[in-house]
Amino acid sequence: MRLGTLAAVELLHAGTVWELLRPLNGYSRPSGQGLATQAWAGRQLQLLPRPAGLHRLRARLLDDGYPCWIEPDALLGSAQLATRRPQQLLDGPTIARQIPAVLAFATAALALPNRYLWGGSLGPDYDCSGLVQRAFAAAGIWIPRDAYLQERFCQPVAVRPGVLHALLPGDLIFFGLPQRCTHVGLHLGEGRYLHSSGQEHGRGGLGIDDLAPQNPDPVASHYRRQLRGAGRVVRCHDGSALPA
Repeated sequence: MRLGTLAAVELLHAGTVWELLRPLNGYSRPSGQGLATQAWAGRQLQLLPRPAGLHRLRARLLDDGYPCWIEPDALLGSAQLATRRPQQLLDGPTIARQIPAVLAFATAALALPNRYLWGGSLGPDYDCSGLVQRAFAAAGIWIPRDAYLQERFCQPVAVRPGVLHALLPGDLIFFGLPQRCTHVGLHLGEGRYLHSSGQEHGRGGLGIDDLAPQNPDPVASHYRRQLRGAGRVVRCHDGSALPA
């Protein structure tokens, strides 16, 4: 494992803040290949305490508060020590004006060759919530990383198949089981939504489906049966509220 100089390794302690110069993978566990998220250049993370004897570092991404495990050599090769910067928090009216930029990012992603990637948020390969988070972040709007967290974060919007009058473009549509939200799509208008879905019940990547009850498409039908509700992004996630 190439970690650079001993002095560099000694900087890898809890509380230090790092700014990414290149993309970095975040893993779901202290070992294994399970991807949790991906962070792009310009983002900041803070190292967290970890049990002794573990190779990977525990970190929290500061824009959205998302915890993950990272490889020490990957961090040293992709980031530099930094001072934690204040987060810009857009208000509701500003967010509403930025929704066209959110939609433009997502539709541009749809035009690229892609596949579904669990934990993907760099593109062109995304998971459902990674696409949604990245599209909002591209417009300067920070929301949580995972679909169930995004559902909790949003202002609820009443929706059910065939009754869509309350939905606006840029709203998020949530799917899953009664116990938990497991999937999210970005509403484009008139019940159509863009989402990244897997192979088993989806399209193996980005695609557009709709909530119309008369639509017999098997993918649209599957998600329509799992519709939980919808939400509107009216605030930014406050990463500055995290412990120092």
